[in-house]
Amino acid sequence: MPEHNWSAYEEALKANPVLAKMMISGVVYSLGDWIAQCYEGKPIFEFDRTRMFRSGLVGFTLHGSLSHYYYHFCESLFPFKDWWAVPVKVAFDQTAWSALWNSIYFVALGFLRWESPSTIYKELKATFFPMLTAGWKLWPFAHLITYGVVPIEQRLLWVDCVELIWVTILSTYSNEKSEARILDDSSTT
Repeated sequence: MPEHNWSAYEEALKANPVLAKMMISGVVYSLGDWIAQCYEGKPIFEFDRTRMFRSGLVGFTLHGSLSHYYYHFCESLFPFKDWWAVPVKVAFDQTAWSALWNSIYFVALGFLRWESPSTIYKELKATFFPMLTAGWKLWPFAHLITYGVVPIEQRLLWVDCVELIWVTILSTYSNEKSEARILDDSSTT
C-alpha cells in the first residue's frame, strides 16, 4: 500500500507538480490548525471548521505554490553542491523566506477573517519577531535535511511533514489574538 501511494504521488508530481504540492500543503495546513485547536483545549470533534478551512485554504492557495517556486529559486540562487552551500541555504531560508512566509500567512488569515488592515498590521507587528525566533528553534535542524539530503522535487513533501508541527504553532499564534479580541468585543457589547 505505501509503495502504491508513493508511486501515485510521484506520478502526480510529474503530471502537475504545483497542484500536487498545493494539495499536500492544503491538507497539512488544515490538519495543523485542527491539532492547534485540540492543543488549545477544544474537543476533537467540536473544533472551529471555518478556522481550519481558512488555514487549509492558505496552505493550498499560497504555501504549496509559493514554496514550489521558492525551492527552485533557492537552488538557482545557490547552485553549489559543496557542503558549505547547505548552511548558506538554511540561513537564507531562515531569514528572507521565513520572514516573508510568516507575514504572508498572517496577512492572508487576517483578510480571510475579515479583519481591518490596521488590525492585521498590529497583530503582524506583535508576532513577527516571536514567530521568526520560534522558527529558529525548529527549522534550521529540519532544513539541514531539506537542503542536504532531500531532492528538490521532494522537498516540499518533507517540509510539509515538519509543517504539521509548525502550522500548529503558527495557527496558535495567529488565532490567539484574534479570538481574544473577538471575545473582548462580544463582552463589551
